[in-house]
Amino acid sequence: MKKKNTAHDRPKSKFREFIESVLIAFVIAAFIISFVVQAFKIPSGSMIPTLLIGDHLFVNKFIYGIKIPFLRKTIIPVTDPKREDVFVFIFPQDRSKDFIKRVIGLPGDKIEMKNKKIFINDEAYADPHGVYTDPVILPAAAGPRDNFGPLTVPEKSLFVMGDNRDHSLDSRFWGVVELKDVLGKAFIIYWSWDRQEKSLRLERLAGLIR
Repeated sequence: MKKKNTAHDRPKSKFREFIESVLIAFVIAAFIISFVVQAFKIPSGSMIPTLLIGDHLFVNKFIYGIKIPFLRKTIIPVTDPKREDVFVFIFPQDRSKDFIKRVIGLPGDKIEMKNKKIFINDEAYADPHGVYTDPVILPAAAGPRDNFGPLTVPEKSLFVMGDNRDHSLDSRFWGVVELKDVLGKAFIIYWSWDRQEKSLRLERLAGLIR
């Protein structure tokens, strides 16, 4: 007697296999984006020359700990941002935007800027990444760009600046970044497009971010 095919014996339809493959890929991608790595694009010149407009980079989201998405609560701590790390964070004044800057001040640090020179805990900071292109020094009365502070960085917060010091909207203007709003550390450039020249910057591909 011929055996009847059961539901388990019937081969899956190609459509069902396709849907299952898409769902699996979606789950894996969502996990990677939420916990491991995410891509970001540089839209402004605040980090020149470290990062240029049109640079596309990967951000390591795992290095600063595993967070619950949306709640921004760390469930598995790994390490905190260190001075001179380049990292992406939620912009405090508009939480729909992500910013990228460099860590200058850690919790408890006293930060001050005098005539474009940074002082941390009353000692001159070597500032190896800072670039100043405007020879004019603005007095404190004209704004905090060149003369700022002193400010003591609160607990669980960071003081950040763009490497393009004279053209960066950063902690001098809008305050500190809370650690819970840190998204991840920038670590490699995977694509770089020069919009003005309409060309690929081959020399920047696979460049590590320091």
